[in-house]
Amino acid sequence: MKIATGLPDFELRIAEIADCPLILDFIKQLADYERLSDAVVATVEILEETLFGAQRNVEILLAEYQNTPVAYALYFQNFSTFTGRPGIYLEDLYVKPAMRGKGFGKCLLAYIAKLAVERKCTRFEWSVLDWNEPSIQFYRSIGAVPMAEWTVQRLDGKALHQFAAEFDR
Repeated sequence: MKIATGLPDFELRIAEIADCPLILDFIKQLADYERLSDAVVATVEILEETLFGAQRNVEILLAEYQNTPVAYALYFQNFSTFTGRPGIYLEDLYVKPAMRGKGFGKCLLAYIAKLAVERKCTRFEWSVLDWNEPSIQFYRSIGAVPMAEWTVQRLDGKALHQFAAEFDR
């Protein structure tokens, strides 16, 4: 399904399982940009299972300029106990370098913000790397603010497995 935008020759569409190779390519490009290429272990098969399997937890928008994929966004619903309402968390937003500065990223963000409003979400959140000053400036320009006094915490890999084993002790 194509979603018209206000930008000439620029459309959004909801990803389908056949798009998994393209999605993986975007993930790898984003990881390269973020200097995290070594962290990508996803495969097309893993994406097919996790993005389009029985427990689908995310939504993916592909952005096309003149019918060529140029960007993507991957997001999912979260929940705020304080507001008693859902929110949307943006995991990935990536626009190919040659396509930046044309309003494509802003359009993707605005569409997801519109979804958040339509779904009665109270928040639309994402993370940005501290060194990514161009993105930080862009986010400030649309009214986004950093979460003061909050630091992301993560358990993964060996630490995740070790801590999970604590339950059985």
